[in-house]
Amino acid sequence: MRILKYMIGGAVAGAAAAYFLGYDYLFSGISKTYLKGKSSAHIDDGNLFPSNPIVTESPRLWEEDPEYNKKELPKHLVENLQHSRTAAFVVIRKGKILHEQYWEGYNQLSQTNSFSMAKAVTVMLLGKALEEGIIQNIDEKLVNFYPELNEKIFGDKVTLKNLAQMEAGLDWDENYNNPFLPNAKAYYGKSLVKAVFSRRFKQEPGTQFEYQSGSTQLLGFALKKALEKPLATYLSEKFWVPLGMEQNAKWSTDNYGMEKTYCCIHSNARDFAKLGQLFLDDGKVGDQQILNSRFIEQMRTPTKRSEEIYGMGLWINNDNPIKHYYFLGLQGQYIIMVPEYDMVIVRTGSYSNSPKNDRGRPDQARLLVNETVQLFR
Repeated sequence: MRILKYMIGGAVAGAAAAYFLGYDYLFSGISKTYLKGKSSAHIDDGNLFPSNPIVTESPRLWEEDPEYNKKELPKHLVENLQHSRTAAFVVIRKGKILHEQYWEGYNQLSQTNSFSMAKAVTVMLLGKALEEGIIQNIDEKLVNFYPELNEKIFGDKVTLKNLAQMEAGLDWDENYNNPFLPNAKAYYGKSLVKAVFSRRFKQEPGTQFEYQSGSTQLLGFALKKALEKPLATYLSEKFWVPLGMEQNAKWSTDNYGMEKTYCCIHSNARDFAKLGQLFLDDGKVGDQQILNSRFIEQMRTPTKRSEEIYGMGLWINNDNPIKHYYFLGLQGQYIIMVPEYDMVIVRTGSYSNSPKNDRGRPDQARLLVNETVQLFR
C-alpha cells in the first residue's frame, strides 16, 4: 500500500511538473499515439482532434481517361509503394483520371491527413486574400496584424512573404521525433497561440531559408485576423466549392478553433488531385479563374535562398530531367505536378522513414515522377 502511495504521489508530482514547465501536451500526445498502438502522428488522426468543416456543394467526379486502370504498374513500383505503406496512388493525365490504386484497406472515400501539404493550401489562401484586397500586399508586416510582436527582436520586420517563403528567421526546430520540441506542442497542444507566439526570432527575416511549421502557422494567424472567419470556411468558398470537390473535408484545429495551418487537412486522394490540376491549369477551373495566375507562378518559382528547391508552400525539382513541383507532407504525402506531360500524381500513406537525399527533397517523389511518366506518357 505504501509503495502504491509513493507511485501515485510520484505520478502526480510528475504531472504537475510537466504542467508548470509547459509540457502538459505530452499527455495528449501519449493518449493519441502510444495508447492507440501508434508511435507518432498518423494519417488517420482526423478524429482525434477538433476540426472545422471544409464544405463542397456540387461534387463533380473526375472524367475517366479511355485508358483508365488498363495498365498495371510495374512490379518494382508496386513493391516501392507497398514497402512505403502507401494508402492511395492516383494519376491524372490531361485533366482526366488515368489510374488509381489503393492498399492497406483504404479506398476512394478514405480521408487521410495531408500533413504539411496544408502549407501550400495556406499560401493559396494568402493569394486569394491578396486578390480580393482583404490583405493589401504580400510584403505587409506581420506586426500589422499582431502589434505585440513589436516587443520581440526582429518581430517588427517579418513580412507575410517571409513566412510563405520560409525566410522568417523564427527560432523553431523542425523536428518531428523529439516530443519536447515545438512541432509536438503545436500538434498535440491545446493552444496554437502558446505554441507559436512563445517563440522568438533568432535572426534577420529574409536572410536565410529554413523550413519551419511555425512560420506557416504565423501566416495562418495573420490570415484569420484579416478574414475574420474560419480559414476552413474561406477554403470552402474559394476553392472547395469551385473545384467541385467530391467530398466534404475537415481541417484540424486547436481547442480554440484555430486551424493548424502548417498541417492537417483531411481529405481523399481524388480531391487532393484537383488541387494539383488547378496549378497545371494556372488557377483556372473551366472558364473561371479562381486563383491569380501570377500568384501561382510566384508559388512555384524557386527562391535563391532555398538554393532553388522551394518557392512559396511548394517544393520544386528542376534538377530532374522531368521537371516537377509538389505539395509535400510528412510520411510521404504528395501532390506532384508534371507540366511537360500535363500530369498530376498523388500519393498518400505512412512512410515513416522516407529517405531525403535529393537536396533535402524525398527520393520517392522523383522516383514516382520518373516511373509514372515512363509508363503513362
